[in-house]
Amino acid sequence: MIVRLISQARLSARLLLAAVGALLCGALSMAQDTQFTQYYETGGLYNPASIGGTDFLRMRAGGRMQWVGVENAPQSLLATADMPVKLLGRRVGVGAFAMGETLGLYSALNAGVQGAFKMRKWGGEFSAGVTVGLYDQGFKGSEVFIPDNDDFHETGDDAIPKSDIHGTALDLAVGVHYSRPGFWAGLSCTHLLAPSITLRSDNGGSESDTYNYEFQVPRTLYLTAGGNIPLKNTLFELMPSVMLRTDLTFYTGEATLRARYNRFMVFGVGYRWDDAVYATVGVELKNIFVGYAYDYSMSAVARASSGSHEVFLGYSMKLDLGDKNKNRHKSIRIM
Repeated sequence: MIVRLISQARLSARLLLAAVGALLCGALSMAQDTQFTQYYETGGLYNPASIGGTDFLRMRAGGRMQWVGVENAPQSLLATADMPVKLLGRRVGVGAFAMGETLGLYSALNAGVQGAFKMRKWGGEFSAGVTVGLYDQGFKGSEVFIPDNDDFHETGDDAIPKSDIHGTALDLAVGVHYSRPGFWAGLSCTHLLAPSITLRSDNGGSESDTYNYEFQVPRTLYLTAGGNIPLKNTLFELMPSVMLRTDLTFYTGEATLRARYNRFMVFGVGYRWDDAVYATVGVELKNIFVGYAYDYSMSAVARASSGSHEVFLGYSMKLDLGDKNKNRHKSIRIM
């Protein structure tokens, strides 16, 4: 009896996956950027104007496992690098990133190069930046499973691809960023063109059997801000930060409060609106950084998941540009 129940549960899960695949492939799909809990470590992903804000070559690589315990839950990998350079006597920031995501039979790859023009203004440093990249979306149609004699789906349903498909589109992002000792803020827009990606499926081999599936990435606005507040007569610093984002349909925000001890260990807590509470910890030894975050869901998904985990590794190398950045942050990790 128990074996039979388990078998039925697995069958139901596969049916649900097939149904979701059919609905999402057959209609206009919308996606959201991965929201990393350690967003303050990956500022360039959300705002290209924040790159090159220190005197360091900064590299970060890590991943996020969302909703551990839920089958086919989202997983993300990210690598970023940015640095300041001198161009025609002016300071500019350059950078690059690559992020891969999977969700069930879906996968996405977003990669780009970045540039940020900087000027000293209002007692600090003002930047305007742009990202030029590609967004690739894929679907593993070859792994779709539809049981025989299913009352809800047909094996030959044209809405479900029979082979692996993918499509690519140009992707742009723009942003502005301002920083001064103890404070920073930025406003940006990712997926500026709201790219529409066409995935072509050749189910039968002939022109009449070719189908197009459309996937759209929504234009998303971000507002970020934070600070660095030394506590007098102690080795502690407080580093509060916030991130707000919207695609004008979906709205969310989060607030994080971290404390750094002796410029070595960082720990903090945060809350993401109507989604999760989280805790973070990080250690910086010389120029090496290790950061970890744990999210506990506040929604019904907590019944099936033990939480979400995120890990980042980083390395920072001091650069000699011939002069000092008068407006650099006290913490090389604040972007």
